[in-house]
Amino acid sequence: MTATLPELPTVDRPSGSPRRRGARRLAVTVPEAVAGAVLLLLLVAAVAPGVLAPGDPLAVAPVDAFSGPSLAHPFGTDESGRDLWTRVVHGARASLSIGAAATLIGTGLGALLGVAAGVGGRVTDAAVGRLLEVLFALPGLLLALVVIAFAGPGPIPATLAVGLATAPGYARIIRSQVNRVRRSEMVEAARVLGRSPASVLRRHILPNALAPVVVLATLGLGQAVVWASSLSYLGLGSPPPAPEWGAMLSAGRTYLAVAWWMTVFPGLAVVLTAASATVVGRAFSRRGRSLR
Repeated sequence: MTATLPELPTVDRPSGSPRRRGARRLAVTVPEAVAGAVLLLLLVAAVAPGVLAPGDPLAVAPVDAFSGPSLAHPFGTDESGRDLWTRVVHGARASLSIGAAATLIGTGLGALLGVAAGVGGRVTDAAVGRLLEVLFALPGLLLALVVIAFAGPGPIPATLAVGLATAPGYARIIRSQVNRVRRSEMVEAARVLGRSPASVLRRHILPNALAPVVVLATLGLGQAVVWASSLSYLGLGSPPPAPEWGAMLSAGRTYLAVAWWMTVFPGLAVVLTAASATVVGRAFSRRGRSLR
């Protein structure tokens, strides 16, 4: 009787050299390329809207009121005959400015709280942790509405409200990053070598713990734009007839049955901005993990 040896499990070996595998991981996919192109177009619209739409976003033409999309008006016109293409393009500056400023406020405050909790000792960590738990008990948009209730409506209060509402999420992530880096072998080695606490914090903890902030800010930009547009939709942000996407959505809801384009195109701008920022942010995160 001939004994048969059991088959050994096969190991799937990655094809190609490590350099080629790394190049594949860093390659730009089609969705990422499209999202990057959309963000670039939005940046041009925010910085130089006259390049894409040289008209006046506030110019009224009652004769052309409620005109549907056409060659003369690609996005149609509103109830006052204003060209919606021009207003959507010029609205990128207001919406993206509020979103970017709110993201800077949120990441800055979140980084301050996260670093303080990570390196400030048990008492500070516990205090910041309880504060974050209280803030997380409230939905982000509700927290923004609370800030608006005290500060009043307007673009600046809306920016501050969205920034404060997004700060707890950034603080929780940065706090965990600081704690992870603080317990790493690199930091322990620096302490054994006699580095001062300030030097360890400046040269080792902060650069490594705050590295994901760019990715977080990119991901949070889309959320901030959506929240800022939501506040304007509720009449708490930019007042009409300002060319701002949320305010345009609010104005178009009254005429949704007869002029759908007044709502669809500003809403599409908000959706594309949020989706593109999310795709680009995830691409940055994937490349960051590939380079480690």
